[in-house]
Amino acid sequence: MPGLLGAVAIVGVFLLSGLKVLREYERAVVFRLGRLVGARGPGLVYVIPGVEKAVRIDLRTITMDIPSQDVITKDNVSLKVNAVLYFRVVDPSRAVVEVENYLFATSQNAQTTLRSVCGEAELDQLLAEREKINAHLQTIIDQHTEPWGIKVVQVAIKFIDLPEEMRRAMARQAEAERERRAKVIAAEGEFQAAQKIADAAQIIETHPTAIQLRFLQTLVEVAAGNNTTTIFPVPIDLLGPLLQKR
Repeated sequence: MPGLLGAVAIVGVFLLSGLKVLREYERAVVFRLGRLVGARGPGLVYVIPGVEKAVRIDLRTITMDIPSQDVITKDNVSLKVNAVLYFRVVDPSRAVVEVENYLFATSQNAQTTLRSVCGEAELDQLLAEREKINAHLQTIIDQHTEPWGIKVVQVAIKFIDLPEEMRRAMARQAEAERERRAKVIAAEGEFQAAQKIADAAQIIETHPTAIQLRFLQTLVEVAAGNNTTTIFPVPIDLLGPLLQKR
């Protein structure tokens, strides 16, 4: 009798060992004698001991850092680019059956795609059109990982490491661009000032007395500075007859 009770207890423990508790974000991909049965969970599931084998899969979004990749851009600039990849498992069965290690496979695919896409773009595109390149990377990686039951949520380029000589060249280019803009703005100011002076000359030409008012206004401005010398502008027309008599 004690031996029988012991045997029953062992069998009971063996059968209870098949009980598995899966969290909300977990699934168990079950194989029965090597054949795929399907995914089970979440909650309490039962895996027949000795007959079935379960592989736990996490369905949460995974954040993966893509190491820095040596890239030669389309305009022959050598640089290093790294990025971050966000993805999750949408089909646990395919993630187990279709690829040996979906984490490693996704990482390798992301690295090669990053080098390829950045190599097809010019440096200015990488710096100015980062959102467009991110979307292109996401599309390509998602196409490659879709047969594995992987959904790429987002790809973002984190950092572009430029060579020191390229940084200096870009700094000189930016400085030259700022100087060009300053000269253009100054030239536009001179043009507008000249245009206003020409308009004022036309008005004075039609109203000769306006020049006298400008003379008086000039005297007021000079006298306001407590100067000992007062300059009185005299029209050249008044000196004309005197010069002719001599």
